[in-house]
Amino acid sequence: MAIKVLHHGLSTTVQDLGRPGYFHLGIPVGGAMDRYAMRAANRLVGNDEGAAGLEAVFMGPKLEFLDDALIAVTGADLPVRIDGELRPGWTALKVRAGQTVSFDFLKSGARICIAVSGGIDVPEALGSRSTYVIGALGGYKGRAIAAGDELPVGAGPMASEGKSVAEELRRQPGMPAELRVLPGLYWDRLTEAAKSNFFADQWKVAPEADRMGYRFRGGRKLEFVERKQPFGAGSDPSNIVDSCYPYGSIQVPGGTEPIILHRDAVSGGGYFMLGTVISADMDLIAQLQPHTPTQFVEVTMDQALAARADRQTLLSRLRAALS
Repeated sequence: MAIKVLHHGLSTTVQDLGRPGYFHLGIPVGGAMDRYAMRAANRLVGNDEGAAGLEAVFMGPKLEFLDDALIAVTGADLPVRIDGELRPGWTALKVRAGQTVSFDFLKSGARICIAVSGGIDVPEALGSRSTYVIGALGGYKGRAIAAGDELPVGAGPMASEGKSVAEELRRQPGMPAELRVLPGLYWDRLTEAAKSNFFADQWKVAPEADRMGYRFRGGRKLEFVERKQPFGAGSDPSNIVDSCYPYGSIQVPGGTEPIILHRDAVSGGGYFMLGTVISADMDLIAQLQPHTPTQFVEVTMDQALAARADRQTLLSRLRAALS
């Protein structure tokens, strides 16, 4: 079974749930930016949640199916068409051999996940089929897909056509988007006024937003507590002696524009980190378009753990609904 790529869309790559366990070697976790959407898409077509699908940003690909298949498109509101006929998102859709799947213009969100029954059957690299483009690792020949590619599809049972995810189970960011942050990593480097301003100000997603990280602009410049420059650190107050960068951590070079490190981010460097976006909100970042108003919300560890439990409950509800 195979899918022929007629048009690549924008930054369309093969992704699954990532390759944990290699971050200490500088290889990021990777995987779908919106893991919940990828899990839902795979569930809809009868795949294991960790099966490989396609992730596209802002503009979807055009695909010709060489065999019958069941597909599901989740995540952003990017209307899907089968042979030109508009079909619903977050729904299991039957595609016949010879039919094409294409997409209209983006309505909301940023990224879609496309699951195909049987999964995209590219070889695993370090235990994952996810594409890490910067390292030319995994996916389809270590790169984004291109017109003329033929993507292999695995064999597997199909779920029932027409099954859909209810609206209340489709998690999307609000307006403004709210991202919960647990302070801690080098939080003491900021003045009390800067700490308050960071959470009081409204920020906007900058155009520099990709799988490595999301930059934000519009808030007041952060002020740092005076210090003596440490040996091995740069002279700018935002510099530190090189340290590990946790997934979701927020660095602010020069104190001006916060950057949230995402799936394909580097594992360490010399900028301070004021805190970390909680795991429950990392999927939401994947759906933020440039210029989206965003509010950072301070939370405690107990609140972060409660949010993680709530997200797990939502996932359990999704699994029950699609079982």
